[in-house]
Order: sequence, then structure tokens, then C-alpha cells
Amino acid sequence: MSTTKPPGERPGRTDARTVTRATTRAVRTPGGLSLRLDVRSGLVVLLLLAALCAMSVILIGRGDFPMAPGDVIATLLGNGTAAQEFIVQDLRLPRILVGLLVGAALGVGGAVFQSISRNPLGSPDVIGFGQGATVGALTVIVVFQGGSAAVAGGAVVGGLLTGAGIYLLAWKRGVHGYRLVLVGIGVAAMLTAVNHYLITKASLVDATRAVLWMTGSLDGRDWAQVWPLLAVCAVLIPLALGHGRPLRMLEMGDDAAYALGVRVERTRLVLMGAAVLLVSVATAAAGPITFVALSAPQLARRLTRSPGPNLGPAAAMGALLLLVADWAATSAFGDRQLPAGVVTGVLGGCYLLWLLVTERKAGRI
Repeated sequence: MSTTKPPGERPGRTDARTVTRATTRAVRTPGGLSLRLDVRSGLVVLLLLAALCAMSVILIGRGDFPMAPGDVIATLLGNGTAAQEFIVQDLRLPRILVGLLVGAALGVGGAVFQSISRNPLGSPDVIGFGQGATVGALTVIVVFQGGSAAVAGGAVVGGLLTGAGIYLLAWKRGVHGYRLVLVGIGVAAMLTAVNHYLITKASLVDATRAVLWMTGSLDGRDWAQVWPLLAVCAVLIPLALGHGRPLRMLEMGDDAAYALGVRVERTRLVLMGAAVLLVSVATAAAGPITFVALSAPQLARRLTRSPGPNLGPAAAMGALLLLVADWAATSAFGDRQLPAGVVTGVLGGCYLLWLLVTERKAGRI
């Protein structure tokens, strides 16, 4: 069977549409419903989930009371000793679950914003949503001396208000991708200045507490952070996945999406609201973990080689990135343990520089 290439295409170059057709299968159910199954994306998700399970077992077994992987699995299945049950269930498992949920929330939030803006730099880290959540949390710490629950609530409120403000400022007969990114970068700069001002006005105790929170860490996380985060993710991540098809059409532009029957503004508003809330709740649970939302969708897309937002792979990749960063932060520097946010910041900064160079060479910025 011969294949005719479009005029001007270089020999040997693989068309993205050819890759999509080669890795996509149509499945018809007994009821007559036809589904499109991306085989490569499904395989990538399964491999990422397997890596997540392995990394979770390794992290649960690490600590002052080390446990073999077999003992960890036995304890998780209810066959451990009383001491092992306490260590796993009360001390280590909540930390891992918070890391998984925070990473998945950031991965989905980053994928949604990058798809809506049609720009790999359209990440919550870059366009101000993380900074807005930080302003809310620092306001509670510095001004009201609130407790952990109040700080978490302040982070959520700050993130939501920032999201609403950026959306309104970027609105002009719709929300254009580059306008959203540019407005977000400006808002992020202003909110960063507000954060610095709040720290300078804080007492020594409050300033220390604020700086520790701003580094982003999984240390000390317990079931009190797990349950609210799990409830939000259980609602919003399926909501975002359910809008994956219209989100993919939005990447083709508003006019094309309108022609295909997508209610553009309603879909965009629902997805942006879900993404902002996911990022805000993740920030409230673990502090501002930077660059996971930027890196996870891009890495997932490179693994799947599939167009579109790749929300499922992005969620799994975000969770894996955060667990790997936590493992590196607690084991790569000997007895000195670092917050996970420090590791993601360093690695994410390097990735951002590489992304900027790549985009510039491609002529897209």
C-alpha cells in the first residue's frame, strides 16, 4: 500500500497524523457505542502507574525504621506487626498519598492551562496561580496568625481570586492564549512582590513559618491533608478528563471548536475553574511545589507522542515527578534532607531554560 505525502514534506519525516492512526484503535461495544483507544497512551499510563507503585513502596520503606518492600506490601494488606502498622498507616502512607494527589492535581492543572493557552509556557507556575495561592496563605500567616486549616483555606481563596482576576484581565472577545500568558506573567510578578512585602512585615516567628511553607514540602503531612485533597481530586480530575475531547478541539482554535459543536466559553470556563481549584488545593496541602505543572504535561506528551492535552498521562507523570523529587530530597544529600519543592524548583528551572531555547529555535517565541 503506497502512501502519498503532502507537497513540501521532507522524505523520512513522520507525520503526527500517521503516528496517531498507527497507535489508535477503534473499539465497538455490544450496545453499538464506538470508542477510540490510544494504545500507546494507555501503555504509557500503565507503565507510569507501575513506576508509581514501586516508588511508593520504596518511599514507605525508607526512614529511621527501614522496612523491606515485602514487609511494606504485607503491612498495606493488613498482615504487618503492630509497630509496622503504626509506622506505615499513621506516619508514612499519608505523606505518600498527599504526594500522589498533589502531583496528579498539578499535572492535570498544568495540562489544562497549556492546552487552553496553546502554549507550553502556559503553566500555573508561570502565569501566577501558584503565587496567588501563596499570597492567600501568607496573608493568613502574617496578618491573622492563623492555624494550618486557616492557611490552607487562605491558599485556596487566594488561588481562586487570582484565577478570576487573570481571566477577567485577559478577556477581550474571548481569552487568547498569548494574552493569557502575558497577563499571567505580569500578575505573577506583582504577586511575588506582595509575598516579599508580607515577609518583611512579619515577625521573626511568622516569617520563619512563612518561608518554610513557601519552600513546598511533604514533611509532616497526615490524614488531615489527605481527605480534603482526595475529595477535590475525586470530583475535579474526572471532570477534566470528561472534557478531554472538547479541550482537544479548543487547541485547534475557537472558530474550529465552534464549528465542531463545542460551547467554547462554557467549556473554557469550566476547565479553567477546575484547574485553578486543583492547583490551589494542591498548594494548600503541600505548599507551592514549583514546575511540576509545567514539566509533567510536556514529558507526558513526549512519551505518548499523541496530540491533545493527554490529561491521564499528565496526572500520572505529575505524581511520579513529585515522588521522585521527594525521594531525591530525602536521600541524595546524606543526613541533610531538603524539601521536595527545592528539588522540583532546581530541576524545573533547568527544564524551563531548555524549553525556552527549544521554542526559540523552532521560531515559536
